[in-house]
Amino acid sequence: MGQPKQLLPWGKQTLIEHQLSILQKTGNPVLVVLGAESKKIIPLIEKKDARFVVNKEWETGMGSSIAAGVKEVSVLFPEAGAVLVALLDQPLVSITHYNELLTTFQPGKQQIIASHSEKGWLGVPAVYDRCYFQELIQLANEQGAKKLIKKYPSKVIGIKAENLLEDMDTMEGYLRILEIWKKNKNINSRNPEIR
Repeated sequence: MGQPKQLLPWGKQTLIEHQLSILQKTGNPVLVVLGAESKKIIPLIEKKDARFVVNKEWETGMGSSIAAGVKEVSVLFPEAGAVLVALLDQPLVSITHYNELLTTFQPGKQQIIASHSEKGWLGVPAVYDRCYFQELIQLANEQGAKKLIKKYPSKVIGIKAENLLEDMDTMEGYLRILEIWKKNKNINSRNPEIR
């Protein structure tokens, strides 16, 4: 991208501020896992009154970031019954979808509530029962949380996410998703009953 994704403009704020605003509407504590350029991003997280942890091994891949986040959740919230894993670069995911993931989850049933894409795959954002915390903490390198979805298919409940799961790995992808978001935002502002 040539710059940290978190600092990309998104409406009148940055992408990280947008995502924090959405996730904080769930009413649950939000923990942000940071890697490169964390010093530039921390003030924005503090402004939103969210917690953060810096993954010193961020260069090894997403697995180490998930591991660092779940480890910190275990310390900060020892009674947590589950963790919701969400990605910064899926900004089309709505509060409605996050809430559906969370309300579908039933503690103590070893569930994984995953997002079901329109292309047919299951993945994050997803809610993981606390019984999976140790396995999440052991993720490394490029292994993502999807590893557990594949390992425990009988425990997975998929929640349809339509086209919300698009992510951005290039500047072209960012601009395309930003345009979709702007279009949806304009439609919703003209038709508030469909929000």
